[in-house]
This record gives sequence, structure tokens and C-alpha cells, in this order.
Amino acid sequence: MKLIFLYGLPGTGKLTIARELSQLTAYKLFHNHLTVDLLLSVFEFGSKPFIELREKIWLSIFEEAASLPGLIFTFNPENSVRQSFIENTIRGVESRGGEVLFVEVVCERGELERRMDTPERRNHKKLVSLELFRKLKAEGVFDSPKMPSPKLTLNSTQTSPGENAMEIAARFSLPLAARGNSAS
Repeated sequence: MKLIFLYGLPGTGKLTIARELSQLTAYKLFHNHLTVDLLLSVFEFGSKPFIELREKIWLSIFEEAASLPGLIFTFNPENSVRQSFIENTIRGVESRGGEVLFVEVVCERGELERRMDTPERRNHKKLVSLELFRKLKAEGVFDSPKMPSPKLTLNSTQTSPGENAMEIAARFSLPLAARGNSAS
């Protein structure tokens, strides 16, 4: 399995790119907020059970998906995620014959801040407060865990999600999904 591990700050467009890539390749998309939102219904963000269960779920999905040709995962590095999660992800995927392809998504600050509060972000209980984002960024919350060097860095400021998805597919020689023929 190729684990396409898209990471970057909140608002960079990881999920939008991941959706495009999923359509392009037919790889399944595992959006990290599926787990986060589930756990927030029971546990406080950053609490010990939240952190431990979040990591267990993420890693269990990677393990069970090892037989798939590929999986796309979106991730926002922030300091409630233990460094061991990154190490365990690499070790777990590689031990099953897979490969983790780290793709960093960046965006110019002004555009990122413009994207911070959208209905889509609110639907997933994502960070939507620009004031809180700035505070957390200044406090270094997004500086850990330390990510491996990306195999590809995408700038989503002016490049469309579709173009970025095509760049990922081309860079890693991902198989493209069969598309239906359109009537002439």
C-alpha cells in the first residue's frame, strides 16, 4: 500500500486536494477529522483517552488497509499528537510492505487566513477562529510532531486542488481510475 500522507497547517486545502486525488486514483480517503469528530463526542480534545484512542484508530486503519493499493490520509501536525505516531505509522506501513509518501501542503498566510472560517471547516469541527489560529501558531502548537522531509511540497495558494492532485499522481506514478466514456 502507498499511504499518501498529506499534511500541513489548518486551511491549506489538504482535504480538498485529497478528495480530488481520491477521485483521480480511486484510492480511499481517510480524513483525520473522522476520528477526531468521533472522539470529541465523548472526550475532551487533548485528554489522555482522546490522544490514545485517536492514535490507536489511525494506526488500526493503516494496518487493516495494508492490502489496498493506496490510502490517502490528511493530517495537521499539532502538539497533542505524539511523535511516536509518526514513527509508528512509518514502521507499521513499511512492515507490511507499504510505503508512506509524505506530501506537505502549504499556502500563503493571507489566503490561509481567508480560508479559516468556512462552512466546510465548521462541518468537521475544524479550527475556524482566526484569532485562535494566530495564538496557537505563535505558541508553537503546530511545530510538533516533527514531520519527515516531504517527498513533495504543494502550494495551494494559486494552484487548484485538481492540479495539485494531478501533481501527486504524476510524481508518485499512481494509477489513475478508469473514467466512463462520455457520449459524443
